[in-house]
Amino acid sequence: MTENQARDEICRIGRSLFERGYVHATAGNISVRLDDGFLITPADACLGFLDPLRLSRLNADTLQISGDVASKTIALHAAIYRATARFDNKKRCVIHTHSTHCVALSLQPCSEELLPPITPYFVMKVGHVPLIPYHRPGDPNAATLVAQTIARYGERGTPLRAVMLERLGPNVWHDSPAAAMATLEELEETAKLWNLSQPKPCGLAGRQIQELRETFGALW
Repeated sequence: MTENQARDEICRIGRSLFERGYVHATAGNISVRLDDGFLITPADACLGFLDPLRLSRLNADTLQISGDVASKTIALHAAIYRATARFDNKKRCVIHTHSTHCVALSLQPCSEELLPPITPYFVMKVGHVPLIPYHRPGDPNAATLVAQTIARYGERGTPLRAVMLERLGPNVWHDSPAAAMATLEELEETAKLWNLSQPKPCGLAGRQIQELRETFGALW
């Protein structure tokens, strides 16, 4: 993907997320890792009305070189790219939203992970989603904790595609903006299913998860 293609794709994904209610107002951000730096949505930008020429362009050290002022979350995005590179250097896009059902779920008493494995597609397309304790927006300690969490899961053979920032929203990452958006969609829909289900469903059994590993390469 060229830089111009990445710019257009960020704007396309942002508009799609906004129009379908995954983001609102100026919440959320999208970044793409380039060979020599990063693109990220500007601070306080509405993802539904992005201009590809005004996206923030940063070098490999996250120093801004053009575009509008970068989102403060670039430190977190860069930490995610660095941490995931130990296990998979193909990750090219990070998306952060304040998706309603994910945030609502994080307001309730939760375990160390946002959701149990209640559907096969959640297991296959998203996987484990660790819950990161609340930090104020932009707190560098959150970036450190997310990187440590990615390392801990990766070292035990379960690379992550997402984490949930308590009271703020999910961060998801994948090989392209389209793939990252699909991961976010599956995560938000699974959170919606969980929030709407009464009584709460049991997670898939161990043998069922093993079958998904063997058949589809699920990383649970």
